[in-house]
Amino acid sequence: MGISIRDVLLPDGRTASVTVEGDRIAEIGRPREADVTIDGRGKALLPGFVNTHTHAAMTLFRGYADDMDLQRWLSTKIWPAEARLTPEAVYWGTKLACLEMLRSGTTCFNDMYFHMDMAAKAVDEVGLRAVLSEGFIDLSDPARAEREFRQTRTVLAKIRGLRSPRVRPALGPHSVYTVSEPSLRELRTMASSEHLPIHIHLSETRAEVDDVKKERGMPPASYLDSIGFLGPDVVAAHGCWLDDLEIRRLAQQGVAVAHCPVSNMKLATGRAMPLAAMRDAGLTLSLGTDGAASNNSLDMFETMKITALLHKFAASDARAAPARAVFEMATAGGARALGLEAGEVAVGKLADLVLIDLRRPGLTPTHDLVSNLVYAGRGDCVETVICDGRVLMRDRVVRGEAEVLEHASAIAAKLAGA
Repeated sequence: MGISIRDVLLPDGRTASVTVEGDRIAEIGRPREADVTIDGRGKALLPGFVNTHTHAAMTLFRGYADDMDLQRWLSTKIWPAEARLTPEAVYWGTKLACLEMLRSGTTCFNDMYFHMDMAAKAVDEVGLRAVLSEGFIDLSDPARAEREFRQTRTVLAKIRGLRSPRVRPALGPHSVYTVSEPSLRELRTMASSEHLPIHIHLSETRAEVDDVKKERGMPPASYLDSIGFLGPDVVAAHGCWLDDLEIRRLAQQGVAVAHCPVSNMKLATGRAMPLAAMRDAGLTLSLGTDGAASNNSLDMFETMKITALLHKFAASDARAAPARAVFEMATAGGARALGLEAGEVAVGKLADLVLIDLRRPGLTPTHDLVSNLVYAGRGDCVETVICDGRVLMRDRVVRGEAEVLEHASAIAAKLAGA
């Protein structure tokens, strides 16, 4: 199905018509006849946001356990609640996350959680794009590691069985401190032999870094490098406590970093990610919201603004995180991290696109579109979303929204009350 978006403002400041054919942007310039025509006057066309670190079904725990430090939050609230998760809960929790992301302009996300075959089903039905990894935690228990590998292989087979071009499987070792060295080595081998991406938490807190140094003799990223784990197929989330040597090693190995400023600030991880050092080293940088239990929003507009403000404040330098650089992290940076031909409004790129309504007080005037989006934009300014060349939301109408809200709310109430 062809789509023609007429006379729309682009991020580079041009006004043009954009034609979509199949799953790609076919032309930027003159208008063409198409099956679907969208009037772009008074609107801006952006690449869809790419959220590179989520735990989508944790929408079910939004507001369930707030204002707690990370380890207490995990051990006393989140992990006990997650033990009660069912495949059905993950399906509806992921659908709720997809709905929230769709309505705020995210077209692709990188997710690590449990029962990910059900997450894949949810994503495929909604029509978004995702990279999905079954969370792997063995706590250095060989019997548990064997069970985790069985579950990982089962989920991989089920996701592949969907045969969806938008839903890709990945491997999800939770972290250095929850996964044994033999398992990390085996997962690395699987990733290389089966061409699977890897999604891992890395150096989120100082306590994590200190514990890994004590147990394994070096900080987390250096340790992973020493066992040959790192590579261009790895997305490392957080990175708040990386040192300069680790940053250079990550860059040399082509690792992408997912910056999650909102959850890191909310859980008081104690330090802003060393953004300037990472940028200088040439790392691929992207943005993630983390899960809705620790954010509590999946709105990438909010994440962009907080990224910019956090790093200006931390560096005492208003130039530390310019709007355009942050916007690039949320779009093209995320696409590069996940190996997607997306993240730009350009001919040949995937047609993952977002129309923004500029005719609202908070986005008027438009001296600089990207600046407005980063500092003044909100998810509710998204009017229409296209993913893989299909219109998923038009004029803020999403099919099936009421059913998702009803089911997810009922399941969340049961999990919290159990």
